[in-house]
Amino acid sequence: MKTTPTNEPAGKSGTFTIGGNLPVHRLGFGTMRFTGKGIWGEPSDRRECIATLRRAVELGVTFIDTADSYGPDVAERLIAEALYPYAKNIVIATKAGLVRPGPGVWQENGRPDHLREACEGSLRRLKLERIDLFQLHRIDPKIPWEDQIGALLELQKKGKIRHIGLSEVTVDQIKAVRRLTPVVSVQNQYNLADRRSEDVLSYCTKEKIGFIPWFPLAAGDLAKPGGALARATAKLGAQPTQVALAWLLRKSPVILPIPGTSKMTHVENNTEAALLKLDDSIMEELEQASVST
Repeated sequence: MKTTPTNEPAGKSGTFTIGGNLPVHRLGFGTMRFTGKGIWGEPSDRRECIATLRRAVELGVTFIDTADSYGPDVAERLIAEALYPYAKNIVIATKAGLVRPGPGVWQENGRPDHLREACEGSLRRLKLERIDLFQLHRIDPKIPWEDQIGALLELQKKGKIRHIGLSEVTVDQIKAVRRLTPVVSVQNQYNLADRRSEDVLSYCTKEKIGFIPWFPLAAGDLAKPGGALARATAKLGAQPTQVALAWLLRKSPVILPIPGTSKMTHVENNTEAALLKLDDSIMEELEQASVST
């Protein structure tokens, strides 16, 4: 499904070029919520999910994040149902390395044969000949990490994937993997209330590696009445989620937020965050508050 957007607020979020050759609008879209409870099974409203994803593209989103473990397999199938054949500017990033024995349960599986099979499954579900960005969802501590990366390099050599990314890693792990292959993206949890990956973000900013913060909208106590986020929201006449996303976009030029939702109204609200201008005083207040929280 190809669209001709007339109003693209996500396009105002700026552009980041993944791997030197994949330009995307920085404000992307995450599909983890395209499932049932516990990130398991089909969503309660399949039609709304499809409409939401199509609306995201109409609003200028060009970067879509997913994983084989979402459902499992559900989110990838819905992406293809909503958007295939894909517009030329759409970049889909998927992940492998976590398996799902049941709702709310996630287990690492970095066996090379599993990663190869997972990639083939993602290619089929997404209806792609090559995955632009294939990320290792977790480094499996039971398997030598060199073997896990070796499997991705094999897939890359065969033309199954274009670029390699990592998820939930430390700076030392990124450096170790980069001795074997370029790493174009890192996907760690990061938001106003949880900045434990600050050192990873700093490293990615310095090295111009895309940093994809998952769970980007969490704000914790900052969103409570009288909190820094609440004050910024009142000053800007915006919603807390919009300010949280705008903070991420200004925080570093390599940040690619991927707020996820299964509701069209939510994606419309989220993309409006790209139009917000946070001045230095608001940034400083949010920065200091998040440090002290």
